[in-house]
Amino acid sequence: MHISPIRTEVFRCVKDSNMFAFTSLVILGMCCCTKANSEIFLDRPQLHIPSEVLVKQVVDFLCEYPNQHNQSVLLKLFKVGNRKDVMGEYTLPAEENFGIFPKLIRLSHEGYFECEASIQNNTEINATVSLIHYLRVIEPVTGATIVHSGPKEFFEGKDLEMQCNVTVGNHVSYKWLLNGRVISPSPFYQISENNLMIYRATSEASGSYVCVATNIFNETKVFISNSSDVLITVKALVSKPDISFAVLKEDYQNYSAIITCQSERGALPITFSLYNGTELLSNVTAKEKHATFKVPIILDQDLGLLQCHANNGDRTTYSHSLPLKVVQVGGPVTIDSKYDMAENYAVIGLKFYCKAAKGSHPRFQWFLNETLLKDRGSFYYVFDRLPTESILLLSVGRSSTGMYRCEVSDSFDNTTAISSRTHYLNKNVLNRLPVFVVAVVFGCFTFLILLVSSCCLFGLIFRPKQFEEKPLLILEMNKPIAPEELSINTEDPDELTAPREDEFYQESEASVDEWPELEQEFRKTLEDEEVEV
Repeated sequence: MHISPIRTEVFRCVKDSNMFAFTSLVILGMCCCTKANSEIFLDRPQLHIPSEVLVKQVVDFLCEYPNQHNQSVLLKLFKVGNRKDVMGEYTLPAEENFGIFPKLIRLSHEGYFECEASIQNNTEINATVSLIHYLRVIEPVTGATIVHSGPKEFFEGKDLEMQCNVTVGNHVSYKWLLNGRVISPSPFYQISENNLMIYRATSEASGSYVCVATNIFNETKVFISNSSDVLITVKALVSKPDISFAVLKEDYQNYSAIITCQSERGALPITFSLYNGTELLSNVTAKEKHATFKVPIILDQDLGLLQCHANNGDRTTYSHSLPLKVVQVGGPVTIDSKYDMAENYAVIGLKFYCKAAKGSHPRFQWFLNETLLKDRGSFYYVFDRLPTESILLLSVGRSSTGMYRCEVSDSFDNTTAISSRTHYLNKNVLNRLPVFVVAVVFGCFTFLILLVSSCCLFGLIFRPKQFEEKPLLILEMNKPIAPEELSINTEDPDELTAPREDEFYQESEASVDEWPELEQEFRKTLEDEEVEV
């Protein structure tokens, strides 16, 4: 095989270049291996510190290094994130394995720490760093106080905010007490860190507030600081007053109305004002939740509309309007009743309702056999459901038997009393059927008997005539037919001629002819009876 000179030259150049690359690679590898064999790697140190310490305590930070190379190692203590500030240095001799850094603990020492190990005066060997550890510093809490910027006395509906501050202490938890009881978070009480917020405070938020600040060391030692009491008064807004009046008889013809204005709630004192329409009649500041006013009146006359106003410093509330009119009691006095029945439909209870035809201030009295029934007894109970109506509840029995009546008079003047009709109550009579019901039932029964009797009598009257007609018809039908009575139809030989209609009613026609004679005989009989009379 023949190879050209050019191709031979190319092969020689490629061979020379490959030899050069291989030689360079071998030299480089020898250099790296020599350097790697000469480098010393340091082990990672271990940092030992407590997880939690008290402030102002002396604590030893221990840095452990396994000195396997028997060289002098420099140990440094750092706070993570601040390499410029060396917390401590310790030169570890070849025969030692621990470096100790004693520290007087301050609050600034709280955080993460690490320990670094390096060969002293040799920057070519890389330093190693321990794992980080967190140090928690506890400062016992003292000097808890409550800060409240707003007034300590205000009306309900406003917000209340308080803050608990401490003189010293960290990692503090807070607890709030109201009148010695712990306040739990709710939509109205919100607790955030050392703040207490009460939204739309009511009178229930009034009382003595105390803040309790607490921190704990090592889960064994508890530090507590209580604030002094702060008295908060949330005044209740005055409620809508009620208005009412009673009548007082001064003498024979003079009367007065004693008007009462009363609110169910509200901080004292309360100022009550009485108006007749737009006219102010009187006002008074009361240390109670009610006030009374005296106004002269005339019976049976409209004297206007009364209204109470109440104010205790933050707002004014108004009562409903009350007509000032006193109507004397007038009759008649009526009693209505309702029954309470058992499962067997026996009456076991009774309610009497007493009411007068007119009267704005009636007084009711119930009597049993002319004995006054008061309030409540063994078998009765008296109460006034409405100002103009009284109710007597009775249990039906032997004790409740008797005559009942109701008497009504004016509450301000009992000289004239109007009595109702008496009502007799007896258990046996009450459970007996009413006369009307008995009459209706008996009448229906009698009507049925009469109806049935009439039907029977009607049947008896018409029964003989039917029996007389029936034999005659049977006789006529059973009588032999003479050959000459047969009429054969030429068109249909098998069809017989039907009997005539007059053949069935011959006897009836004869009876009709006898009517004149019977009529004359009946008239003669009547004339004879008249003569005898």
